[in-house]
Amino acid sequence: MKSKSRFSWKTLGTIAFAALSLAYVAPLLLVLMNSFKDKSAISTTQAFDFPNGDTFVGIDNYIYGVEQAEFFKYFGYTAIITVGSVLAILLCTSMCAWYISRVNSRVTRMLFLAFVFSMVVPFQMVMFTLSKTADVLGLNTPWGIIVIYLGFGAGLATFMFSGFVKSIPIEIEEAAMIDGCSPLQTFFRIVMPIMKPTYVSVGILEAMWIWNDFLLPYLVLDLKKYKTVSIVMQNLSGSYGRVEMGALMACIVLSIVPIIVFYVSCQKYIIKGVVDGAVKG
Repeated sequence: MKSKSRFSWKTLGTIAFAALSLAYVAPLLLVLMNSFKDKSAISTTQAFDFPNGDTFVGIDNYIYGVEQAEFFKYFGYTAIITVGSVLAILLCTSMCAWYISRVNSRVTRMLFLAFVFSMVVPFQMVMFTLSKTADVLGLNTPWGIIVIYLGFGAGLATFMFSGFVKSIPIEIEEAAMIDGCSPLQTFFRIVMPIMKPTYVSVGILEAMWIWNDFLLPYLVLDLKKYKTVSIVMQNLSGSYGRVEMGALMACIVLSIVPIIVFYVSCQKYIIKGVVDGAVKG
């Protein structure tokens, strides 16, 4: 009787989570289906139907979207911004978090509080002054905006890295110091490999945020020369509210594929990193 009750709760939980998963996946499937339809069908109740002989247009939407929006040109700028920003955030904040966690002083405690406080400051409070400052300092390029993303992403990343560093036994680092390692060698050879699961977790979070971000690039970048994928898709809206829905759906599909591939490929390294970073006594 007890095992039967346990089985029914387990089955009910499986059904509930399966339904929740479908709720998350349904919008993605809807966008994928509509990317192969005529734009007139997308604006009607046929938007929820599978493509058929009357609505199916093949890859015409993809061709039109890529050519009209110069998609791959600005895809490259988005990739440069995302990869550069994520690498800068991971390297700088992990080193900073290690220092803050290992050096217990009033300065490091104040620095940690400053990082935590930056997480609760709304972007709207600084966006206008940020735009002006970026223009003055020449940060309105795909390379300059990496510095800005480093500043905005440092709070969460440092907070997560600090929590993980505190769980690392300090005896490992002391043994490395006795063997002749400098602080930098200790970090890159000992601490960094142990922090691999946190690197993956922070990297996924930051990459998804930066890749999909619209407001910050829109305010900072010189839009006459540089754009990101999000800005390009917004520009597919024509005058008087006219929207190229077919091309827009196609560009959305092309823009979400890389980040999904990145997430799926990195997901397995979270568990692997935990095992590799385990301390055996």
